[in-house]
Amino acid sequence: MNKSSMRGIFLSIALLFSITLIAIPNNVYGEEISANSIGLEETTIIEFTNELDKEINTFRIWLGADFNFKSFKTEKGWVGEKTPQGVIIFTTSEPIKKGESVKFGVKTDNKNPGINWKAIDTRSEQQGMGKVLPKELPKVVENTEITPTKKPEGAGILSESVFRIIPEKPNAGSSIRVTGDNFGASHEFDFYIDNSKIGSFVTDENGHFMTTMKIPQNQNADRVDFKVKDSEGEEKKISLRIGEVDNRIPETDNIKLTIKGISNVIYRGDFLEISGTGKPNSAVTAEIKNPDGDIINSRTAEVDAKGNWRLAEPIIIPLDTPFGKYSATITDGRENILKSWTVESDKKIIITPSKLKFEPGEVMKFNGTALPNKSIELILEDPLGKELFSDIMQLDESGFVKFEYTTEQSSPKGTYTLIATQEKDTEFIFAGLGQLPTIPVNLEFDELNYSAGDTAIISFTGKPSEIVSLLIIDPSDKPKGESISITLGGDGTAEYQLDLSGYASGVYSAVVSKGSAQNSEVFTVGLQTGSGEIQINTTKLDYRPGDSILILGDTAKNVLLTITLTDPDGNIIKERETFSDKNGKVSESSFRIPSDGKGGMWTISAKSGANFDIIEIEVIATVTEGIQITVEEGAEIPGYGKTLQIKVVGVSQTVTLDIVTEDGQVIESLSFQASSQGEINQPWIIPKDTEPGTYTIKVSDAFTSGETTFEIN
Repeated sequence: MNKSSMRGIFLSIALLFSITLIAIPNNVYGEEISANSIGLEETTIIEFTNELDKEINTFRIWLGADFNFKSFKTEKGWVGEKTPQGVIIFTTSEPIKKGESVKFGVKTDNKNPGINWKAIDTRSEQQGMGKVLPKELPKVVENTEITPTKKPEGAGILSESVFRIIPEKPNAGSSIRVTGDNFGASHEFDFYIDNSKIGSFVTDENGHFMTTMKIPQNQNADRVDFKVKDSEGEEKKISLRIGEVDNRIPETDNIKLTIKGISNVIYRGDFLEISGTGKPNSAVTAEIKNPDGDIINSRTAEVDAKGNWRLAEPIIIPLDTPFGKYSATITDGRENILKSWTVESDKKIIITPSKLKFEPGEVMKFNGTALPNKSIELILEDPLGKELFSDIMQLDESGFVKFEYTTEQSSPKGTYTLIATQEKDTEFIFAGLGQLPTIPVNLEFDELNYSAGDTAIISFTGKPSEIVSLLIIDPSDKPKGESISITLGGDGTAEYQLDLSGYASGVYSAVVSKGSAQNSEVFTVGLQTGSGEIQINTTKLDYRPGDSILILGDTAKNVLLTITLTDPDGNIIKERETFSDKNGKVSESSFRIPSDGKGGMWTISAKSGANFDIIEIEVIATVTEGIQITVEEGAEIPGYGKTLQIKVVGVSQTVTLDIVTEDGQVIESLSFQASSQGEINQPWIIPKDTEPGTYTIKVSDAFTSGETTFEIN
């Protein structure tokens, strides 16, 4: 058995493993099984060493009358169970042999418990028993009260400054040790988790520090940034994942049956993550009834030892779901609850993926509806927030939306986000690649610009009951006040009213974060219109369909503007409210020529009160009737053979090409992403065993199809 110390028991435990365990022989009665322990606050580590020739596969531990177990942790390969009498039984399928040892971690409701134990071998025979008392480590003094006598000289954060967290795999709700070197001597520093300050400390005369901090109990189990900041805002940070405390023993089995993740009103296309609480180690069953009272679906989920349950997969409300009132009866075998909701249709954009989880190399497919006879902008972002594809599509009278994107085997796995915007409405649609998607946190303001003293309404969406952190960044790029903790509701939404009293005029940012993931939105306070001459320009004069447009300009500082893009027929393609910064600069990159944009002279106008400026750009569009396909002889690639050059014009999004023999057999299928000009230009390596003859290439995208023949000699 691996004798190395187990990792990640509790935040304080990894520290204990670096110290030699202290034996207390006067309190140990088993001569052939030795027991040693050490404790820090309510946490105790026990190590059992087998000196017998017999193999040990079971340990039982229990406490005195004044103590109770709160939680425990085992080494890999061992499992633990707490009986109603308060005894924890550890068992394994890999018994420890002579000379081997095993460690267990326990947390109790009081400090320094005396722990009784019994060792049992593989024949269920007792091989030893005793009682062990932990020796407590000296505490590290926390630097929470800062009383420097004078302001230190020099910088606080230096290029060679380093710090670390002990343990490296901390858990929520427990203490950690933070130690660092090569910081400014006798400086005061603040310690943060992401944007939340949790403590302060002062370095010694050598720039060294060692202190303890406590991670909040409600901290999410996720990757976070631990930061050390000086008084000038400079920082050093390390990124670690905060874990959950495993094997938490509920104080009672009488946990109330609840359900989260369903709001009172839901819409077609909604993405729901359903969870709740119930009787530990049981199962919950839900029967869903439609407006007519008929059972249309049933779901089952297991309740874990802590009383939590979650559906294995999120639910997407189908686009054809009838409107009306629905209900679900949920039971855990002990009690029943009734949850009701209404399916309504006030969403203007309703788009869903064809499935929640795609595999690398597959084509991601989305479809739905939006307002007919209007344009819609679609942007697809990967799990890192990188824009993969964007387009502006003109919808017909049906309002049907269809979008496809071809992934690669090397595409990053995670949650992909399709952002659909039509007029002033925006929807976020999620799909997973290589895994099920998760709901990221988003925020939205009810306005762009406010007056000083107004109340800004901020709407949040994310995972149900999640705690997120909100931080406001002022026009000088410094935090305005402390971060604000916001708890999302059972439907994954929340609303926060931000009082803008005392806010100076300027451009602000609101940053919402959970773990290391974050999102931000810009809002302004006190900006005016019509305060001076406007001059705008673009980075080039000629564009093609699908091209993005970067609009730059100059005007008075902190001014509101409205920018409008108009096609040659006078149709407004996009209109957006924006602003100039504190230097009077304008920069707007959200405009794009639609993939089916008409050739000719387009106009871009910027207006602020009575002031305005208009410029023209030329869109050069290749007019094609349907798909145009050409197949020509290509170059010969050493080691691979001859190629054919396939060129397709008049396509968009994901394009599929099938090479078909005369008898209808598909010998190869290819898939490519069309360029912003609506073209595919790719070589095809002719397989070495391909027979001469006439072949057909069939081409299709999300909207149309075509084919042509070619010869292989």
